[in-house]
Amino acid sequence: MKLCNLLIDGKRRLGIVTDRGVIDASAAGLSMSAVIAGADREELEALAAENMAPVVENPAYDNIVDEAGKLICVGLNYREHAAKAGLPISPVPSLFCKFPDALAPEGAEIALPAWEDSYDYEAELVIVIGKEAWGVSEEEAGDYIFGYSTGNDLSCRDAQKRTTQWLIGKTMPGFGPCGPFVVTADEFDPEQPHAIKSYVNGELRQNGDITDMIFHCAKIVSYASHYMRLQSGDLIFTGTPSGVALEGGHSKYPWLKAGDTVDVEIEGIGTLHNKLV
Repeated sequence: MKLCNLLIDGKRRLGIVTDRGVIDASAAGLSMSAVIAGADREELEALAAENMAPVVENPAYDNIVDEAGKLICVGLNYREHAAKAGLPISPVPSLFCKFPDALAPEGAEIALPAWEDSYDYEAELVIVIGKEAWGVSEEEAGDYIFGYSTGNDLSCRDAQKRTTQWLIGKTMPGFGPCGPFVVTADEFDPEQPHAIKSYVNGELRQNGDITDMIFHCAKIVSYASHYMRLQSGDLIFTGTPSGVALEGGHSKYPWLKAGDTVDVEIEGIGTLHNKLV
């Protein structure tokens, strides 16, 4: 099932993506939080199957989760990206975080503060945690994943590289856009090939596949759960493929600037579009 949070008349409503388009699923009486936490999806499935619910024309989207919790990120999780960035591959997932106000929805305009200029894009598969996970094994980890979304780990490279801690270069407001859709784990297998791409102003920049990740999703969830208690609705950005401006000192591609648009596309999930201002 492919779900989303819609904004209709200023109110958040749960939506379902169907063959006919996006429909308002609020008649089922469920929120995204409830569904992620394990609420029965039978009524949602019935709504998606019938042809009664009207399609939402020109849908506007809200954040993919009702309340932003932990935004966890994995650095250097694609071999070619690590090599081109001139950075060593860690023997375990390299984790950092963004603050909750970094989360932004599909279509949001994201401000680039004027006091920095080394802004970069990172197309990423995002894991949506379904239930509390603490110290789980790799074999168990899949049971704790509700689904997957499309994300962009926006970065300020000069700030990121200023110290050994990456936080300040990663967590400016709006620097973690996700969406517009969440695909449930039963309909998306991260162990199978799925193209992941990014475009800046319509120009293809990244063109990879999620199977090129060094650490797969189950490994990431298991490892993270041994050091932080994962909760329903937490998001994990799983790393980015080669093609970002950072590689090669951004000689091939310039840093992002106000007025640019960034599209992140993951096969089987959807495309995330944001404008920078």
